[in-house]
Amino acid sequence: MKHSVSYWPFADIPLVDFAEKIAPLGYEGIDLLHPEQAKEIRGTGVCCSVTAAPEHASGLGCIERAFNRIEHHATLHEIYRALIPAAAEAGVQQVICFSGNREGLDDATGLDNCARGLEPLLPLAEEHGIVLLMELLNSKVDHPDYQCDHTAWGAALCEKLGHPHFKLLYDIYHMQIMEGDVIRNIRDYHQHIAHYHTAGNPGRNEIDESQELFYPAIVKAVRETGFEGFFGQEFIPTREPVESLADAIARCS
Repeated sequence: MKHSVSYWPFADIPLVDFAEKIAPLGYEGIDLLHPEQAKEIRGTGVCCSVTAAPEHASGLGCIERAFNRIEHHATLHEIYRALIPAAAEAGVQQVICFSGNREGLDDATGLDNCARGLEPLLPLAEEHGIVLLMELLNSKVDHPDYQCDHTAWGAALCEKLGHPHFKLLYDIYHMQIMEGDVIRNIRDYHQHIAHYHTAGNPGRNEIDESQELFYPAIVKAVRETGFEGFFGQEFIPTREPVESLADAIARCS
């Protein structure tokens, strides 16, 4: 298992400086950079572990407006057909994607629509050695109405697509809010999970004793599945950021 950290909660620190500060702690990746940012950290000992699409003029590809709507597919294909080779050229092996919000759409139709939208992109992803990751997010607190908000739904989408270049990003914080039973779900669905995110709940802050999740046990369960991907910290620090990241990796090692 490798360790990474999402940049957005720590973006007050210049990117290259941030990479150079976290590398000695044992972090090997930074999550959710754009491909051009991924190139900036070459030579720091830290890679971009998963990339995201820059904001598009259409507003599509964001959390709220994505693959669960057929009318979005043509533009999303344009976005991802540019992003996938750009990610590969920047040395990134994973690209994030989202379901979009329900807006009255039932879960079965949303799943079918996501599959229809994603399937044409998978040969391109395979050609470039890219895995598309759909992130599981909570719709209770942070992202109201988001469709991919339960592990079973995401796993069903993986099974429908049946392709090794489509997997889930399992966000422990988000799934604790939505369904709990984190360790059981990791054990039951680990074959569909290619990346993890963390944060403390409630609050989305450090993963210490101030919150309810016991990360040493969760990490043990993840390791027992044979997971070899990135385990990414994505908490909002309340203390000195690098010290918080040092504490977090110690709890997850």
